[in-house]
Amino acid sequence: MAEDIRLFAAPGERGSGLVRYGAAMVLHQEGTISAEQLECYRVASADDGLDPVLLLRERGLTAPATATTEPETLVRALVDAADAYCGSLAGPGIAEVRQGLARFKDGTYTPAPGRANAVVAEHMPTALQELAKSEAPLAGLLAAATPHLDWITYDLYDIEMIGEGFAASHAYCSIIGDNGSIRGADFDFGLFLIAPHVLYRDHRHAAPELYAPLTGPHGWRFRPGTPLILKHAHDPVWNEPFQPHLTKVGSSPFLCLFCWTRDTDKPAEVLPAPDWAELEALKLDHRATGAPLHE
Repeated sequence: MAEDIRLFAAPGERGSGLVRYGAAMVLHQEGTISAEQLECYRVASADDGLDPVLLLRERGLTAPATATTEPETLVRALVDAADAYCGSLAGPGIAEVRQGLARFKDGTYTPAPGRANAVVAEHMPTALQELAKSEAPLAGLLAAATPHLDWITYDLYDIEMIGEGFAASHAYCSIIGDNGSIRGADFDFGLFLIAPHVLYRDHRHAAPELYAPLTGPHGWRFRPGTPLILKHAHDPVWNEPFQPHLTKVGSSPFLCLFCWTRDTDKPAEVLPAPDWAELEALKLDHRATGAPLHE
């Protein structure tokens, strides 16, 4: 069994509490640690500086002497958790996405090459701490699995069209797909991360697409030049083929599950709009409602 020390991530490291909790959840599913031991890791996940071993001892429980969790096990556990999360949502496209997950989730696993990504290193811990307020188990699994996913900063857009801000401030990983950790033909399911206050300019593509935002609120629109609409975390967005869409990130990082359910080999197209400079300078007011944010 390949060694993975995620359960023993050093206390004090940023995001380490959720990493330990995520690894502990997988070990609990495997029967390696008890529900009582898992609860100690859950409680400690809120404080990166708190060693769960201290809680275990206070409650008269033994700390795991050794524990290994293969990267493949963590990634597949994350897929199961993401599928269950999608099942808790309502709206168009959810059933189609879950059908694809059921079809491909047991596909061939390929280990990630282990490339570091600066956007993930800087912004993922903050995004996961926000997610943990509402979805702690999912946040824990994401934290534990993130080092074993192939995070990429997409570079196929024309940088003058998509903007230097977005080009340098986002990352995504394909968990299931033609080039994913788990192989799936003409299907792409993964994670998307954008730094705070960044504008992902108006664009469209042939693929039908689900966004399941895990953080928020953020600004959205679905036609160039129209006002932004504030949408909160856990409010899914379904884009039909060639539906224009734009995202303006709020003060917290934008983290979402995404899925292209078909036509994954067809590239996205940026759609020019006259108000990009205004939107890139905009700082969203999170006290606003879902009403249009600007005229």
